[in-house]
Amino acid sequence: MSYRIATIAGDGIGPEVTEATVRVLDALLGPDVLTFEWLDGGAGHYQKTGEVLPAETLAACRDSHAILHGAAGLPGVTYDDGTEVGNDLHLKLRFGLDLYANVRPIRLLPGVESPLRHHQPGTIDYVIVRENTEGLYASRGAGVVLRDEMASDSLVITRKGTERVARFACELSRRRQGAPRDGKHRVTVCDKANILRSYAFFRRVCDQVSVDFDDIERDYAYVDAMTVHLVKRPDFYDVIVAENLFGDIISDLGAATVGGMGVSPSAELGDRHGLFQGAHGSAPDIAGQDAANPIATLLSGAMMLEWLASGHHDERLSLAAERFRLAIDKVLEAGLHRPREFGGQAGCRVFTEAVLDQLGRT
Repeated sequence: MSYRIATIAGDGIGPEVTEATVRVLDALLGPDVLTFEWLDGGAGHYQKTGEVLPAETLAACRDSHAILHGAAGLPGVTYDDGTEVGNDLHLKLRFGLDLYANVRPIRLLPGVESPLRHHQPGTIDYVIVRENTEGLYASRGAGVVLRDEMASDSLVITRKGTERVARFACELSRRRQGAPRDGKHRVTVCDKANILRSYAFFRRVCDQVSVDFDDIERDYAYVDAMTVHLVKRPDFYDVIVAENLFGDIISDLGAATVGGMGVSPSAELGDRHGLFQGAHGSAPDIAGQDAANPIATLLSGAMMLEWLASGHHDERLSLAAERFRLAIDKVLEAGLHRPREFGGQAGCRVFTEAVLDQLGRT
């Protein structure tokens, strides 16, 4: 079987990191397994045409097996209300394709030094599952500003939205190896249930779902306490599930503990569609200088292979994903081609070539 991949390079460093990922995927699988369809979209496209996500791009994404995305957004390219155009591309895809689970792996890679003392690769390895279509972000485009004196946005949490993301988190925990500290399969519900009814409802629905997963330990943390726990005891966590805004915030904090956004992949998943991209921004200040770090997008490509393998029972894709991750780990561990943010000199091209060379050895 071959797979059609809708590919949106986007803005800034997006084209560089996307092209790097496509090169490695082709080297892993050959040119006939994945077919990449390059599509328009992003803030730059909006500047030219007035559309951030053309209808034909959305249609192609809907008809493809998966979506690979580089980055979107440019400084100063905003709508009249001040919101960024680049973010709207992601939001339109999330809501248009019902990508309800935003999956952010937080893993300390070999050869990367954590800002947390005493933590080595293997001791930070958890996943944040962020509900992706509701929460405070459901108010997108619907908030109000009254007489330039007051503004209001609404937080929306539904039983359907919470049940499906809680079930996704529990099923993900079952497939993992457990928390690094004790090996336990554990799902932590991150909320503010002590203050707001909406979050108390979120916690209650998560509890009701967890009844079907008696092999998974239940755990809870208020979001303010979670910002402390992810720094003080990151090895305790296996899978964390959170509302949209809270998940967004703690995901970036988690990424900081393992080296930053440059090594932070992400997947946005629904029942039928999946979008994969590095969690970083478009970094237009370094675009075209071969200074970008491609690791987050490369790892997102590996996540895409795993997701396709699971949905289509294609073992060659799961084996390729394993080789892909191992090659990245080996390059980082060797220390000869470190990205600049980790004290090295390797740009996008050099690091990608090193990964390709490592694949050639295995």
